[in-house]
Amino acid sequence: MDEASKTIRVMASASGPTGRSIGRTGTFARIVVGLAFLELGVLGLPPLHLLPWWQILIGFLGLPAVATGIQLARSALTTERLRQTGGAATMINCLVLTGLLIVPATRGITFIFLGEAMLLAALRGYAGCETLAFSNWLLRRDDQIGCILFTPIDHLERQSQ
Repeated sequence: MDEASKTIRVMASASGPTGRSIGRTGTFARIVVGLAFLELGVLGLPPLHLLPWWQILIGFLGLPAVATGIQLARSALTTERLRQTGGAATMINCLVLTGLLIVPATRGITFIFLGEAMLLAALRGYAGCETLAFSNWLLRRDDQIGCILFTPIDHLERQSQ
């Protein structure tokens, strides 16, 4: 078995204590939107232009590292799971992401971060907000913050089972 296959198997098996939390529709939606966000991040909105290499690197490595660092600092203060999934937390999360997507200097970086996080969430079967997908995976946690994009899909899919 080659190294890439081993890595994918480890990532997929590290989905947490309960296994996959999303169904086929949620997985498919995350893959489609994740790929679209990666394209938007690297190529930008029309007129198309390739994002500079260093911004692509920040999107792929920098933002996941920052998110993991923040979650690591929080976990040093408390071992309690973060459960901020109410309306106010969801609104704050949406406002922060909207702010990052409106500003041209951070738009591509944010799209790349969100796109790769959605693909990781699809691979792992992670139903939480994609902004925590990497840090939860790396730190083996299941913290949750409010997220509006895929929550309705996951909720409908759970109800139909």
